[in-house]
Amino acid sequence: MTATDAATGTFQGRLAEVYQRQAGVDATGFTTALAALLAPPAQALPVASADDRTVWGPDGSADAVSIRGILERAEADLDQPWPVPLASAAARLHDDGNRDGWESVLYERQRRLSRAAVAAAVHADDPERGRRFLAEVLDGVWLFCEQSSWCWPAHDDAFRERGSVLPVVTAPYLDLGAGEVVSLLAWVDQLIGDRLEARYPGIRSRVRHETRVRIFEPFTQRRDWHWLGLDGDVHNWNPWIHGNVLVAALRLLDDPAEAEERAAIVALALEGIDRYVSVLPEDGAIDEGYAYWWNGACRALEALDVVRHATGGVLDASGITPLRETVAFPHRMHLGGDWYLNLADGQARVSAAQPWHALHRAALVAGDRDAAAHAASHRWAESEFGGSPAAIEHPGFGRLLRGITDPAWIAAAQESSPFPRDVWLPSTEVLVARSHGGTARGLTVAAKGGHNGEHHNHNDVGSFIVASDGVPVVVDAGRPTYTLQTFGPDRYDIWTMQSGWHNVPVIGGQEQPPGAGFAASGVEVSIGDDTGFTAELSGAYPDAAPWRRSVQLDRIAGRVVVSDAWTPVSSERRTEVRLLLAGDVRLDSASVVVTPLEGATPVRISWPAGVEASVVVRELDDPVLSSVWGAKLTRLDLDVTSRDEIAVTVELDQTNAEDAR
Repeated sequence: MTATDAATGTFQGRLAEVYQRQAGVDATGFTTALAALLAPPAQALPVASADDRTVWGPDGSADAVSIRGILERAEADLDQPWPVPLASAAARLHDDGNRDGWESVLYERQRRLSRAAVAAAVHADDPERGRRFLAEVLDGVWLFCEQSSWCWPAHDDAFRERGSVLPVVTAPYLDLGAGEVVSLLAWVDQLIGDRLEARYPGIRSRVRHETRVRIFEPFTQRRDWHWLGLDGDVHNWNPWIHGNVLVAALRLLDDPAEAEERAAIVALALEGIDRYVSVLPEDGAIDEGYAYWWNGACRALEALDVVRHATGGVLDASGITPLRETVAFPHRMHLGGDWYLNLADGQARVSAAQPWHALHRAALVAGDRDAAAHAASHRWAESEFGGSPAAIEHPGFGRLLRGITDPAWIAAAQESSPFPRDVWLPSTEVLVARSHGGTARGLTVAAKGGHNGEHHNHNDVGSFIVASDGVPVVVDAGRPTYTLQTFGPDRYDIWTMQSGWHNVPVIGGQEQPPGAGFAASGVEVSIGDDTGFTAELSGAYPDAAPWRRSVQLDRIAGRVVVSDAWTPVSSERRTEVRLLLAGDVRLDSASVVVTPLEGATPVRISWPAGVEASVVVRELDDPVLSSVWGAKLTRLDLDVTSRDEIAVTVELDQTNAEDAR
C-alpha cells in the first residue's frame, strides 16, 4: 500500500510503514524521532576513520591485498598530473554526442582521490609519506571544489533551459555524477577529514559550502527532478542519488546547529528511496537487467544498510519482501563465468570488479545462502597461494571502503555459484531454465515477454537467448557506448535497440515499436522435465495477426525448441524469424553450427527443410560491444513468408565439439 500522508504531504510506502513502526511514531513525528536516532556525524557512517589504527595501521584489519594494490597505484599517481575534464570535452557532447571524453577523465580523477585518501590513512603514522598523501588528498578535494559542475554534461539541463553548452554554475544540476562526487567527499571526510583539517585548516568549510550549494539546496528546493519518481516512474537513478545525498547529509551536516536540517534531509532521502522500494516487485526483478542491478537495487540495499548502522539497528528494512528477493536477482540471472542474462541496455558480460561485498553483506542479512555463495564465488582471500583484493576503487569510494573493512567479506571462503535449475520472474515475465541445476554445463535458455516501455528499453518482446556451457550463443547484443543519442529522440535509430536485431520475428516487414502498449499477452510458464514459456506476440507490433511463440527446454532430449505459429497475412514484404548469434557460424542447408566464444560446446540450430536461410554479418566497431562479443555478430534470417508455423531446434553438437577441441 502506498499513499500520501495528509498531515505531512509525504509519500508513505513500504519503507515508511516499517520505519515508523520501528521508531514508534507516525508520519508527523518521524523526522523528530529520526533526529534522536541518528548517530553523531563522526560515527554515522560504517567505516572507521584513519585514527583507528586497529583498522588502518600496519597490522590493521583492512584487507591487505587491497591495500597493497592501492598503495602501489597511489605512489604511481604522485608522478603524474591530475586529470582535468576540459570544457571543450563537455561542449563536444553537443557536437558529436560523445560523452566518454569528459566522463572518463572525471572517473579517473575520482579514483585518484580515492587512492590518495586510503594511502593517507594507511601512512598516517609515517610523517613523510603521511604528509605527501595528505597533500595529494588536499589537491584532489580542492580540484573538485573548483570544478564548475559535478553533473555529467549529458545530464545537465543547461542547454535545454538556457542554451548553454557548458554548465551554468548558478543553477547546479543534481544528477548521478553530482551524487557520486559528494559521496566521495563525504567518505573522504569520514576517513581522513580530521587529519586533513588539522594540516590544512579551512578545507572542511569549503567542502561543506560546495555541498550545500550544489547538493542540499538543489535537493530540498527543487522538487521536480525526474529521478524522484513523483509520477510513479521510478528507475535506478532514484536510490543511487538518494543514497549519496543521504551519506553526505549524515557526515557533512556536522554543525550542532544543523541537526534538525540533517534529520530533515535524511528523512527526505528516505522518502525518495521509499518510492523505489514501493515499486520494486515482490520477486525482486529488475527490468533493466543484471548490469543495472548494481546501480539500482544494490544502491538501495547499501543506502538502507547505512541507515541501519546510523540508527544503531533501530531502523531495519531487511524484512521487506522485495528487498529480500532482489538479493537473489544476480545469481538467478547468472549463465556461467562472467556471463549473465542481459536485458534492455545491460551487457551480457560486465566487469567482474563489482562490489560483491555489498551483495554478500545483504545476503547475510537476508539469510539467503545461495546469494551469499554467488557473491563468495568472486572472493579469493589471501593465503600462501595468493589472493585477490576484497574491493577496488572503480565502483566508488564508499564501496571501496566498505569492501576492504568488512571482516566477513575479507574472511569469506570462495564458493560455487548456485545455478538454480529454473527461475520464473512474473513481474518482468522472464524465464531462465538450464539443463541441470548447480552447474553451467549444458544448455540454458531464457525467454521474456514484457513490453517495450521498460527502463533502458530495447524492443524485444518475445525474445530468447540460449547459452552453451554458460556462454551465450543465441544472444542479445546489449548496448553500444553511451552517447547523447542513447537517451534522445533518435534512440531507436541505434541498431541494438531495434527488434530487427533481437531474436523476435519480423512480421510482414514490421518490426516492434517502442512503448509500453506494445506488449506480450497470454504468457504461460510450465516448469518440469520439459520447462516452457509461451506468449502471444502480436500485441508488440502495430498491425499483426495472432502470433504465438513457445520456447521449450526439453531436458530429456537435451534441446531447446522455439515454435512459432501465426495467422498468415497478405503482404508484399517478408516475414522472418531471426536469431542473433555469437561465435563462429557455419551455414548448412537446413542448419547452422555455431562454435561459441571461450571454447564452449558448439550448438547446431536447425529448421524445417525448404525454409530459405541467410546470414547477415554485423562487424562490431564499438568498443563496448566488441569487448563482449569480439569482432562480429551474425544474424540468421529464416524466410517464413509462405508458412504459418515453424519450429527451430537448438542442441549441443557433440561431433563438432570434438572438432573444436
